[in-house]
Amino acid sequence: MLSEPRSGRLAAWGNALLAGEVSPDDAALAIVGEDAVHRVAGLPGEAGPVGLTLALGRLRRLGVTGWRVALPAPGHPLGLSGPPDFNARALEAEEAVVGYGAPYGLVPEVSEAGPRGDVHVEVVWHCLAVREAPPADVPSLGEAERELAEALRDATAALTRLDVAASGPAAEAARDAYRARAEAGREVLAPGYPPRAVRVLELAQRVGLMVGLAYGNGHGGAVSASEMAARGAALAPVERVARRAQVAAYNAWVEERERG
Repeated sequence: MLSEPRSGRLAAWGNALLAGEVSPDDAALAIVGEDAVHRVAGLPGEAGPVGLTLALGRLRRLGVTGWRVALPAPGHPLGLSGPPDFNARALEAEEAVVGYGAPYGLVPEVSEAGPRGDVHVEVVWHCLAVREAPPADVPSLGEAERELAEALRDATAALTRLDVAASGPAAEAARDAYRARAEAGREVLAPGYPPRAVRVLELAQRVGLMVGLAYGNGHGGAVSASEMAARGAALAPVERVARRAQVAAYNAWVEERERG
């Protein structure tokens, strides 16, 4: 959850490109991030995979006026609108982007090669047909912000009660890395997003860090199966709320266009 989903980068910078806030090359560079290369396969009118710049321009000409994010999980089709084939591919990838204004969506397929510390990552986005319908279970920014605050408070209390402390060298290193990224002034979202969306996404990422540390801290004080089950029960709804908030933040650009 702490890591920015690739679908989030594509939607955010794709929306900034559509709004004229960034150039095509700058949008493509931001979407690729630390990966080696991104391509788009299955694009109408193309026999094989093409580069991001060409693909985003082509999809714009085909009628896409905005991009939404989907972050589905088993039993939770968050951000999806169908059809079943697209939903199944998105669920397998655990993410997707869904076009607004034209029935196209993109699902990433990630391949990695190379030794640890020098991994070469390539991403192929598969362009598929989507159903033009409201996305599933996406809250408003206001709802997401309230849910996050409540979930964070409840989870902190529950984990403290269960003696699951996110401590130790690995946890502290993760917190230091997060603080360093924040202090470096990294762009949480692309230009053109409302300040509230930035605030919600930052809070969702902090909640995700807490969940990740709690899960990654071994057994902590939970020495029995029942206590470990209790920890999972405390964290699962928090993780769900954080995913909903992430989607709400990334989708805020399109939601504002719909209202305006």
